Amino acid sequence: MKKIVVLISGNGSNLQAIIEKCHNKEGMRIVAVISNKEGAYGLIRAQKAGIPTWKILSKGVVNRDDYDEQLSACIDKDAPDLIVLAGFMRILTPHFVRHYKGKLLNIHPSLLPKYPGLHTHQRALEAKEKEHGASVHFVTEELDAGPVILQAKVPILQTDNAELLAARVQEQEHKIYPQAVHLFFQGKILLSSENKSE
Repeated sequence: MKKIVVLISGNGSNLQAIIEKCHNKEGMRIVAVISNKEGAYGLIRAQKAGIPTWKILSKGVVNRDDYDEQLSACIDKDAPDLIVLAGFMRILTPHFVRHYKGKLLNIHPSLLPKYPGLHTHQRALEAKEKEHGASVHFVTEELDAGPVILQAKVPILQTDNAELLAARVQEQEHKIYPQAVHLFFQGKILLSSENKSE
């Protein structure tokens, strides 16, 4: 079995999509879900699917290196083949990213390289973009700058606000994130030494 660890901070809707399309399918298994926040609903989603859950709480932890060491220790117990960030709202330290180089995936709600960071839907609307979307990418040391694996686009409608646009983008996230996990384990994508996906 190829082992996946998923990191979350909240609702876990992308986690749910990956559970439904990847967990115990085609030689893949989610072996742990880890949250940095108390009460994250994604933990309940995991428990319902029989997946072990852990809480490595970041609230009150000032030193990012200390937190990432705790997180790494929890992850490494399962020796995963892939770590999936599914709404994990922390910036990871360079040491952490290097430790898992080529095995860290993230999904971002914009058509990267446009709109890294937060408030992507509102920023796209304010820029009067005609389309918006989501990107699955490898995690590198630079925030939201890793090589893009898959993207999904949605048109921006005249009636859109940030909430409506976010909901349509999220529907696409639930499609492309499991696809990217499948591609990873099929050996169709990798992070090369030149820092480009192949």
